[in-house]
Amino acid sequence: MIRQQAQEMSLRFDSYPENEQFARMAVTAFLMDLNPMVDEMADIKTAVSEAVTNAILHGYEGVIGQVYLVCKKQGADVALTITDYGKGIEDIEKAREPFFTTKPEAERSGMGFAFMEAFMDEVHIASTPGRGTCVEMKKRLQLPVRE
Repeated sequence: MIRQQAQEMSLRFDSYPENEQFARMAVTAFLMDLNPMVDEMADIKTAVSEAVTNAILHGYEGVIGQVYLVCKKQGADVALTITDYGKGIEDIEKAREPFFTTKPEAERSGMGFAFMEAFMDEVHIASTPGRGTCVEMKKRLQLPVRE
């Protein structure tokens, strides 16, 4: 059996809200050759949306900065990293709690990290107040059997 080589793509984009959709679609296009199941792709797109939206809305809070997205694939393994150099998170454990939001006036649900953790196999968050946040996520796909 030949092991598939690792592949990586990276993007850097401005923190405009409409770029969340761009990030989601870029990841989708990059992973399509793996032929993921529809629900697996929906899970990944949701996790990307949540991480990028958090970077845009909470990391930069209306100031335009850069969001960095790296997507790696090797065999059935997918790894995503979303990084911003914005505000950072004061209390990561509190931020991970379902329904916790720092922007209740903006009608945010506070479910971003909960969704990421529900849809991905692993989620790691590193953040330093005043310096930014890095979210790393991994998922193993159920690849179709090839003869």
